[in-house]
Amino acid sequence: MADPELWPTIHAERAALAADLANLPEEQWATTSLCANWTVTQALGHMTATAKLTPAKFLANLAKAGFSFEKMAATEIAAETAGGPAATLQRFNSVLSATDHPPGPPTTWLGETIVHAEDIRRPLGIKREYPTAAAVRVADFYKGSNLLIGAKKRIAGLALRATDADWSNGTGAEVSGPIVSLVLAMTGRAAALDDLTGEGVSTLRSRT
Repeated sequence: MADPELWPTIHAERAALAADLANLPEEQWATTSLCANWTVTQALGHMTATAKLTPAKFLANLAKAGFSFEKMAATEIAAETAGGPAATLQRFNSVLSATDHPPGPPTTWLGETIVHAEDIRRPLGIKREYPTAAAVRVADFYKGSNLLIGAKKRIAGLALRATDADWSNGTGAEVSGPIVSLVLAMTGRAAALDDLTGEGVSTLRSRT
C-alpha cells in the first residue's frame, strides 16, 4: 500500500476535480487535454482506471495487452468512458476514496492526481490552487526519476526554482516559476512553459 499520509490529499484532489467537472457542458468534454492523444473525457477515464488497479490487476491487464502500455491504457479508457461524459464522471465519483493502485513508488499516485487534473483543467480554463506541500513532494519525486516520463533527464543541467514555494533543484541555466508549472514542465507538458522564465526555458522547451 502507498504511504497512508498521501491518501487524504489524493482523495481531496479527486473530489475537487469531480466538483469542477460536475456542471461542465457536454461539448467541452471533447476538449483536447494536455495529454495530446486524450480528450478531457479520456483523461478522466484514465484516472478512474488507475484508481481501480492493484499490482496484480495491472500485470494481468498488461499481459493481455501484449505488454503494450498504450494498448492497455486504450482498452481501460474505452471501458471507463463508455456511455459518454455523465457515465464517465459517475465512474470517477465512485473511486474518489479508493486506495487501490498499480505498482510503483507511493508518490507516483499523488503526482498522477495533480498532473492529470491539470491536464484536464488547463485546456478548460479552470484554475486550482494545489496544496504547496503536495506539489513540493511531487517535484522532489520527479526530479530524480526517469520512470516512464523521463523528468530527471529532461531537467538535467538546469537550475529549477519555484517562485511560490521553498523549492529549488539543480545547477545551470535557471528556470523559475510556480511549483505546479515546474512539475508539469518536468513531466513534458509544453503548455506550462509559458508560466516559466529564465535562460533555461529554451533548453527545457527543446526537451519537451
